[in-house]
Amino acid sequence: MVQDNPKIIVEYLSDSAVVTLTDEKILEEADIQALENSLTPLIEQAPGIKMVLDFSNVEFLSSAVLGLLIRTSKKIYESNGQLKLCNINDKIFQIFTITRLDRIFDIFKTQESALADFD
Repeated sequence: MVQDNPKIIVEYLSDSAVVTLTDEKILEEADIQALENSLTPLIEQAPGIKMVLDFSNVEFLSSAVLGLLIRTSKKIYESNGQLKLCNINDKIFQIFTITRLDRIFDIFKTQESALADFD
């Protein structure tokens, strides 16, 4: 089953939700808020969700997106869920490395490897 929201495409694969971010640039506060408004109901409606965030379309993001990812991660873990990130380009991955968020988030090269890592 696939659901479309303004900033994301959600695909349910067995017991996991693959959330593909659709914007190439996530820079403006309004875009970040819309993304959060799309992700929050998914988490609230499915306690224990296993979510993969796929960044394959994203070329640029602001530091505020990192805050959104931290908040999203916290909500997921508080509901006993799991979050994996995948398909992050090298430039964006450098931001994760510099901020040491690569140590906090489970980051995978491909969607398949992220899905395979769930418990």
